[in-house]
Amino acid sequence: MLAHRIVGAFGFLLVLLAALRRWAWLGQVARQPRVLAAFLVSAVLLSINWLAYIWAVGNGHVVDASLGYFMTPLVNAALGYVVLHERLRRPQAVALALAACGVGWLTLLTTHPPWVALVLAGSFGVYGLLRKVATLGALEGLTLETLILVPGALVGLWWLKATGEAVFPADDAVANGWLLLVGPITAVPLLLFAAGARRLPLATLGILQYLSPTLQFLLGVWLFHEPFSLQRLLGFCLIWLALLIYTADAVRVARKAMAAPA
Repeated sequence: MLAHRIVGAFGFLLVLLAALRRWAWLGQVARQPRVLAAFLVSAVLLSINWLAYIWAVGNGHVVDASLGYFMTPLVNAALGYVVLHERLRRPQAVALALAACGVGWLTLLTTHPPWVALVLAGSFGVYGLLRKVATLGALEGLTLETLILVPGALVGLWWLKATGEAVFPADDAVANGWLLLVGPITAVPLLLFAAGARRLPLATLGILQYLSPTLQFLLGVWLFHEPFSLQRLLGFCLIWLALLIYTADAVRVARKAMAAPA
């Protein structure tokens, strides 16, 4: 699935670039090895995030995956403080402390950290940090990342075909259709998110980011019937409280910034 996702997304992005005739950035990358090195790291992080999510969905950890994406905005705030030396406001510091308590509580319940959530939040958080300081736009950057990953994906698909474990083409036309659509399904939301990030206030964008993990959580509990005890709910509640404080502070700051010119 990961290999199909990479190859399909790359093919879709190539068609999009050809339609828009946007190829000038390739020369820029060729002349700047540091840009290529940065996108090599972001490509690896993106593939780790995709693989972790695919594994989580296929192995009954949809709720854990939702926890990871709930934690991502808080990871972004922590990375901004540690790496970019951004100053944390008091509500942000309180939110990070509550989130840490929630993760600690979930760790005590299972005797091991919630690895799925931590891998998803950590990989996507660092990925977001790298893309924040990247010199390429959303379309060009995602194309370069998939270009870096495509050789490994093609080798993986060839190996699966050689060992008789390939699933494409399948006997089921519906399965073939989904595998063909997995590229656009992967690329379009990422491109729309990048475009929306340029147009929406940060506070609004932050709130919208919670829609996806909320839907994942509801699917995991009520559709896939994953176990969810009251003890686990306490850990989630601590993280949700942290998100509430974090979002309320972001909204307050955004409104204050909008009112400043007036």
